[in-house]
This record gives sequence, structure tokens and C-alpha cells, in this order.
Amino acid sequence: MIVLLKRPVAMLAIALLAFQAPRLHAQSTNSIGDQVKALVDKIQLKVAAGKTEADAADELKQFDALLAQQNGAKTEAAAELIHDEAVIYAALFGDFDKATSLVEKIKSEYPNTHPAEEADAMLANFAQQARARKIQAALIAGTALPDFSETDIEGKPLAPAGFKGKVVLIDFWATWCPPCRAELPNVIAIYKKYHALGFEIIGVSLDSEKAKLASFIKDQDMPWQQYCDGQEWSNKLVEKFGVDAIPFTILVDGDGKIIGTRLMGSTLEAAVSKALKQ
Repeated sequence: MIVLLKRPVAMLAIALLAFQAPRLHAQSTNSIGDQVKALVDKIQLKVAAGKTEADAADELKQFDALLAQQNGAKTEAAAELIHDEAVIYAALFGDFDKATSLVEKIKSEYPNTHPAEEADAMLANFAQQARARKIQAALIAGTALPDFSETDIEGKPLAPAGFKGKVVLIDFWATWCPPCRAELPNVIAIYKKYHALGFEIIGVSLDSEKAKLASFIKDQDMPWQQYCDGQEWSNKLVEKFGVDAIPFTILVDGDGKIIGTRLMGSTLEAAVSKALKQ
């Protein structure tokens, strides 16, 4: 699972891979493959510029034109085209209904193709991502944070309710995540600057090796509580909050209400400072 919301161009190809779509004809040297790659590149650039699905209507229509060139033949190439279009609808536009209908078309009309073999896995992935989007959509500023009660990696009770009156950052991360490690110095600096004023952090690690995690936390001087069940993307709290990318943050005020999500860098510090009225 990789970030799927308003990604920079560099992340879009990774998002496509998250849907078991390593092909997208990117390695193809035939004319159809080249045309598909060109279409994908154009759509990626539009999405990166903040454009919508409607803005990419011309490029999407060209997929139908390429499919029409197959003259109705139930070929591997035709199934690949539909597969690629489904991935684009899901990974770039978050249109899981359209993506699902395309994959179901592959299952029913192109049963003897490689994309058909992948169809069930793709449909499960689309359903999972759609659920995550729905959960995240409910994490609106001003609403109460869904509570949880767990045990941290040291065996101590851990629950947001235990930090009433504090400004709390719930930080989803992992030691193996380069963007998380890049953001970590900022998180540590903010913690040191504002902790005495009422700022707390709850770390939610997607690591699988708890001993390695504990060692990393000690080396980096991260004194706040951490939750880790060793399940990586199947982490209980990852699923509860619909996390589809890390780092992912939720900032909560002293009343347990959400201030914002996906806050990092200077934006995070500004939000913490404001919440603490500094």
C-alpha cells in the first residue's frame, strides 16, 4: 500500500505498483505499448498539477480507441489495455467503481489472459483502498478522534483519552520508510521544543521486528510511547484509521478533536504552536 492522494509525479509510478500493475506497458517497445506509456505520462502530469479525471477525458478516450483497434478480439493485448485503464482510474483518480467494473470486464470477457489471473487480487486491493479512503474522509478537522486503547511496546497502556488536555500527534511511520526517516528530525525537534508546554506524540510503527524498532528508538532518542503489533500494513491501527501511506499524521487538540491530518515539516510546527497558543 502506497500513498494515493495528490501524489507528486515521482510517487505516481509507485502508486501504480501498489495495485499489482507493474506492466502498464512501460517496458514495451511495440507501438501500442509506446502509446499507452505516453498516455500514462500525460495523465500523471495532469494529476500532479491538480487536474481531475474530467481534465484527462481526452487521454482516457484514447484508451477506448486503442481497444477498438483490437476489433473485438479477446487477446492478451486487449486485456492489458483494460487492465492499464483500471489501474489509472484507481491509482490516479481514486475512482474505484470504474476501476472495479473494468477488472470485472476482464474476468468475464478475457478469462484466459494474464490480467484475468490477477483480477481477484486487484479487486481485493481496490476494495481495501476504497475502505481506506472512506475512513480517511471522516477524519475531518473539528471532529472527535476515534478512540483506541492498546498496549505500547513496553507493555504500558496507551490511549489518546489518557492525554486529555494535551495536544497530541499520532504519527504513523516505520524505520524502513525513507520519507519517515527524513521527517523524523523535524518531529524530534518539535517534541523537544513543545513537550514541556503540553505536546505529546503517539507513535504507530509499521515495523515487523520489535527488537529492531526498540533499538532505533533508543538510538534516535524518541521518548514518546510507541505502538507496534508487528503486522506492517495489517497493523490494527493502520486499518482503523485507513492509513494508505506513511508518514501519516493526525494532530489532535486537548479536547480530543482533530486539528488536521498529513501535517509535516513547518506546517506541523505551525499547527502545534497555534494549538498550544504559542
